[in-house]
Amino acid sequence: MDDHGRGSGPRPEGGRNDPLDPAPPDPLPYEGVWRFTAAAVDASVPQARHAVRDLLHRQGVPLSDDLLQGLLLIVSELVTNAVKHAALLSPTLAVEVAVGAEWLRVSVEDNHPYRPTALVADHDETGGRGLLLVREVTREAGGVCDVEHTASGGKVIWAALPLTLAQVS
Repeated sequence: MDDHGRGSGPRPEGGRNDPLDPAPPDPLPYEGVWRFTAAAVDASVPQARHAVRDLLHRQGVPLSDDLLQGLLLIVSELVTNAVKHAALLSPTLAVEVAVGAEWLRVSVEDNHPYRPTALVADHDETGGRGLLLVREVTREAGGVCDVEHTASGGKVIWAALPLTLAQVS
């Protein structure tokens, strides 16, 4: 994927996509797509969160603190779900971060065919709220999220958020 974050992939409504202007503008210095793999083990959850945070910082993506914290929570929840529910059939997972001029997308892919749904957990349960949380954080940020099957028979869960820039004081 070398579309520099401007591809037709999932993203919030309202982005630059003018059919009358076929030539995309020059990419901003922080635009791009990055992908890394990790073992489907508990230690990968904080490692993925730190890797995404460090990548965004290194690329100079001007994120608001609220958006960054929400995005890192989404990464944690999606990687946790892959570790807990897919590791048996998918010993590795992939995390992809795509940054465009007006949006940011994170996805986690595994090779397990089960397509999770955001279930309503009982109040007594300590788990089962991860995808609900992802959906809520994404919605509150004005973004979209979904689960799709991959060509290899696995799944990718993604969340795309509008890029709210950090306020300059």
